[in-house]
Amino acid sequence: MARRKITIDGNEAAASVAYRISEVAAIYPITPSSTMGELADAWAAQGKKNIWGTVPIVAEMQSEGGAAGAVHGSLQNGALTTTFTASQGLLLMIPNMYKIAGELTPTVFHVSARTVATHALSIFGDHSDVMACRQTGWGLIAAGSTQEIHDLAAISYKASLDSKIPFIHFFDGFRSSSEVQKIEELNDDDLRAMIDVEKVKEFKDNAMNPNNPFIRGTAQNPDVFFQGRETVNKYYSDCPEIVLKAMKKFGELTGRKYKLFDYVGAQDADKIIIMMGSGAEVAHEAVDYLKKQGEKIGVLKVRLFRPFSNKHLLAAIPKSVKKIAVLDRTKEPGSVGEPLYEDVITALNELIAEGKTPFKKMPVVVGGRYGLSSKEFTPAMVKAIFDELKKKDPKNHFTIGINDNLNKISLDFDESFIIEGKDVVRSMFYGLGSDGTVGANKNSIKIIGEETDNFAQGYFVYDSKKSGSTTISHLRFGKKPIRSSYLIQ
Repeated sequence: MARRKITIDGNEAAASVAYRISEVAAIYPITPSSTMGELADAWAAQGKKNIWGTVPIVAEMQSEGGAAGAVHGSLQNGALTTTFTASQGLLLMIPNMYKIAGELTPTVFHVSARTVATHALSIFGDHSDVMACRQTGWGLIAAGSTQEIHDLAAISYKASLDSKIPFIHFFDGFRSSSEVQKIEELNDDDLRAMIDVEKVKEFKDNAMNPNNPFIRGTAQNPDVFFQGRETVNKYYSDCPEIVLKAMKKFGELTGRKYKLFDYVGAQDADKIIIMMGSGAEVAHEAVDYLKKQGEKIGVLKVRLFRPFSNKHLLAAIPKSVKKIAVLDRTKEPGSVGEPLYEDVITALNELIAEGKTPFKKMPVVVGGRYGLSSKEFTPAMVKAIFDELKKKDPKNHFTIGINDNLNKISLDFDESFIIEGKDVVRSMFYGLGSDGTVGANKNSIKIIGEETDNFAQGYFVYDSKKSGSTTISHLRFGKKPIRSSYLIQ
């Protein structure tokens, strides 16, 4: 059956799936996730039904902490429940998240990943908020484009219900959450096909019920707590395969295939980049271009970051690889390296220690930081990273995208390296915040996306002052899929 093509932003792509699968949404607005909650609230007010034939209850709480508490209580009562958040809002949910995961309660939180305030507040995107949650026991699934957000939202729900592990489904704040793209919409039948009703019944049978009393939420002493904590291990070791099965099921339904780690590039690559989120789309575009120039390179897109699967990571890396750059969109001061870098290093070393590595020699692995607070990440920067990997001793713990004249750890890049072809129409429109320019351009790109055969993309730049400041609308459209998750150059 042909599916409808729609032109929407990442927030709507996530909210559309979340609303239709959920029975309750407890929300509190925070930029750039607010649109997800606003849409859910509007749909409920309109009486729009979910796939179960009911209108979800959408309740705005007094804070993100209250929203997380309401989600926890609703889940314990057997209602399929969700929320939408980012940054400090997500951090306020962490106490409840420990409990939700500890009680093996399936749910999905949709996070438009945003910078956590440190020396300054920023409303823009990176992965510092979701990385602060990796110790909670939640699964972490990363999406890199509007279509992926839509698809991986559905996959996350199935994976959570089937594994009993709650998931954070995250995507880059503003760069993905507010980027408008043409996608193929999942219909209600697709979502029903993805969700196993027996797993929903299991979840509801586990609800607190006075007719079926049992003990939950106890306090424990040293005699039993440790033993109880270790009982979850099998759920987490089984989870990667459960997520992979959900991805395969989705592929059978739609034709769009995902893996825990998706590799793009030369099969005999000697240099690769490992990363996740919207930056992986930029690297994908650059790798396609540079491969045509004879480069033996590739990019490995991380979909499932938690639980991290050493086995699936190794299977996805070409055995010819000699050098790897692992890119993190966060900074963890004082650590040996950033989270993804540390995981890749650990995975490779554990496999070597176990004698399971197919590499003749351990690849050289370096780490780098990029894109903090939505700093631009372009194909020129991807090329600079591969150029660095060509060196005998590539720089480790580097930064890309800034000129760090203090620590001298940034990589130089050629800003004139532009790979967008003439087959893509690129337009920039300038306006003032609140003058209607952004709204008009959103309508324009939606018309192009939905009324023509073109792929379309719209991204809208404004600063945190919003009203009255300069806005720039970046519109692209053409006959091929658009992976350019960066400003028009």
